[in-house]
Amino acid sequence: MKYKKAQDVLPEELVRLLQNYVSGDYLYIPRKEGEKKSWGENSGTRDLLKARNIEIYDKYKEGATVEKLSEKYFLSEQSVRRIISQARKYA
Repeated sequence: MKYKKAQDVLPEELVRLLQNYVSGDYLYIPRKEGEKKSWGENSGTRDLLKARNIEIYDKYKEGATVEKLSEKYFLSEQSVRRIISQARKYA
């Protein structure tokens, strides 16, 4: 999320009014209903993790052990087992 200067996007009158409540602090303004985005949607992180998890499951099916996968992907064995379990549900 990028910060925007209030004086660059809001009318001067509104900026002065807001300064009565939060002068010099950061203010988060939530998105309108229906415009919310899921976690990782903007950065692409969600897609990267999905691809990684598919790769982990494929390697597991090819015979890689949970221990080796956890070492290769720097994950706990429990996390690898969870990924494999979830992938089985959708396979």
